[in-house]
This record gives sequence, C-alpha cells and structure tokens, in this order.
Amino acid sequence: MTDPAGGRRTVVVTGAGRGLGEAMARRAAADGYRVVVAELNEERGSRTAAAIREAGGTAEFVPLDVADPASAQALAARIAPGGPVYGLVNNAALANGVGGKEFQDIDVETWDRLMTVNARGPWLVAKHLLPLMSTPGRIVNIASDAALYGSPRLAHYIASKGAVLALTRAMARELGERGITVNAVAPGLTEVEATESVPAERHALYAANRAIPRPQRPDDLVGLVSYLLGEESRYLTGQVVAVNGGFTMH
Repeated sequence: MTDPAGGRRTVVVTGAGRGLGEAMARRAAADGYRVVVAELNEERGSRTAAAIREAGGTAEFVPLDVADPASAQALAARIAPGGPVYGLVNNAALANGVGGKEFQDIDVETWDRLMTVNARGPWLVAKHLLPLMSTPGRIVNIASDAALYGSPRLAHYIASKGAVLALTRAMARELGERGITVNAVAPGLTEVEATESVPAERHALYAANRAIPRPQRPDDLVGLVSYLLGEESRYLTGQVVAVNGGFTMH
C-alpha cells in the first residue's frame, strides 16, 4: 500500500516476534506496507523482520517494551524520520501462563503487571505514535474473546482485555474527526506458542463449543486485520469483532 507521495505506507505491529503478531506483520508486508516490527525480544523481532525481507517485503525491527513509557517514546523517535505512520496494530500483551487462580487469589503485583502491559501498553504506544499518524490512519487493538465470554480463573487478563475494548471505543470517538479509525479484534484460543500453557480443559471447552470445530490458527485472523487496515474499512470504527469460530456470538 502506498501513501499519496508514492512511498510505502508504514504499519507498526507490536509484539510481532511470534504467534499472532508475527502472522499479522507478515500479512501487512505481503499487502505492501512497510512494517515496523516492534518487539521486546530482540532475537524474535529481528528474525521476523529478516523473514519479511527475505520474502520480498519491507520491514525493520525496533525494540519496544510497552510497559516502559521511555521505550514507547523511543519507538516514535526511531521511526519518525521514515515519514508518517499509517497504521498501528496494538498486539503486544502478556497471555501465557497467567491463568489458574480465582480472582480473590491473584496477588496485587501480578494484577498490576497484567494491567500495565495489556491495558496501559496499547494506550501508551498510541499516545506516542499519534503525532506521527497520517490521515487517513488505522489503529487495530488486539483484545481477546475471553473478555466477552468471561472465562473463569482469568480475571486479571479479562479485566485487562476488557479495558482494551473500552479504550478502543474512546479512541474511536476522539480520532474520527482526524480520519483515523480505531477497531478491536477479539481472537479466540489460538494455536500459538503463547497458548501452550493454557490448561487442557480450556482447550477442550473451546473445541466443544465452537461452531467451526477445528482449532484456531493465526492465519484465521490476519484477513480481518488486513481489512481493518485497508481502504474499504474507512467508515468502520469503534467496533469489536470476535474471531473464534463461533465460540461467542453477538
């Protein structure tokens, strides 16, 4: 995808070193965007960016810790010379190994860590990238269908992803006049490295209650994200779309 000046539009994908983030970054590059792989783990982020370039795309790895305001500010400073930012996919989150305790047994430190990364992180990155964003522009926040279903023994994660849904609506209201759309995607339980630690009973719950019974894969999500970044979604904003094979329906 090109900007009015003829260059490739820039899309930033956070947490793009593996799993869903990597799949979305690869698809964005295949769609013709210049991709900024914003990732905490240098090895994973560099690998994703290199793989995109080897496939003929344009990508750059930039380190990012979404829990650190200085890191988010440094991300903006690093990519500013490359021109305006067209799209942001707020994907980085803590998800693996976070469940198992009922809400009253979750310690304060763990609660605060989840909220800092999963809820404050998307706001923080968007805050620092907004001055660079073009008109039109696109922001896609990755939430979770757990916030729609209310999975047990996962209260802090659900609260953090529920905050992402509310943040999406607030940002959409404020940025509509600037031609920037803001939407959220709520994936179901997806077969990626981050979900390997999810208890077997939760995998069984999804398997038994999906309308589409097969396991969910990262490539089940990337088409929707591609659409939300594209021109045809220009009049769609403030919405939440669950991609989970019909596990939840609204």
